[in-house]
Amino acid sequence: MNRPLAATGWIMLTTAVLVFALVPLDPFLSQRAQGLPDSIVTFNEKITDFGTFGWMIYLSGAVLAAAFVLRRAASQGPLQNKARTARNLAAYFLLTIGTASALVHMLKLLIGRARPELFAELGAYSLTPFAASDLYESFPSGHSTAAGAFFGVFAMLLPRLRPLFLLLALTIGVSRVIVGAHYPSDVAAGLLLGLWTSVMMAFVFARYGRLFYLGPGGWPLVGRNDPGQ
Repeated sequence: MNRPLAATGWIMLTTAVLVFALVPLDPFLSQRAQGLPDSIVTFNEKITDFGTFGWMIYLSGAVLAAAFVLRRAASQGPLQNKARTARNLAAYFLLTIGTASALVHMLKLLIGRARPELFAELGAYSLTPFAASDLYESFPSGHSTAAGAFFGVFAMLLPRLRPLFLLLALTIGVSRVIVGAHYPSDVAAGLLLGLWTSVMMAFVFARYGRLFYLGPGGWPLVGRNDPGQ
């Protein structure tokens, strides 16, 4: 795992820099974001729940099951190959989203940061580890992690559209601040955790010749799938 960790070191460094830069600004930025015009807040309330793990896990799980059944039932080579590709894609989504979900919920429990709705009572930097309460699960943002993982998968699969997918993930992340659910540093950590998970899972798949292969620079690239697997 030395190569994947070395290749993703920039994500870890960026996460650390952004979190430390944003933490002092969290109270100010959070209050300003929540004070935006009602039309902006309403729009963000409508899009923010896109970043939930539930529907992503259920959808990718359903596609994975359907592809597995189709591959078993298919009698022709071309159809089997398509089913195999669909299975690998669904597995990549499912494992990335599932891993990101496990990581972010573990961190939420360990850190126990109070959410912005408790700002007046506890301030922006109150930590209560192992509180096991949603009110103390602000860092990192779960919705942002889900968005980072989801769009990170697309960014790995379609590198030419990478800026678009990263912008979409950022949009969901920003919405969490505007609706008052998280501080900016929560969002930055969540987005980058999700992105990191999608990249690390691509390394795992490349190791087994599924969907990805390691390019000359040691980065996972799409292609060279082994049809015999």
